[in-house]
Amino acid sequence: MARKNEFNDMDLAGLADELRASKHEALNLRFRNATGQLEKTSEIRAVRRRIARINTVIRQREIAAAEAES
Repeated sequence: MARKNEFNDMDLAGLADELRASKHEALNLRFRNATGQLEKTSEIRAVRRRIARINTVIRQREIAAAEAES
């Protein structure tokens, strides 16, 4: 499980890489679930939440950058 502030410490490129990896992991988990190979279905929820946290941090940085410009 990720620390709560783990994503706040990452740069934008690191966040993009983590987001890409998490989306790929979510896809694999969905396939494994559909074929009956996934034992812990709670993993899907955890990955979806991680994706949401990453997107939230990215959006917060976009808003902060826009406010800094004006």
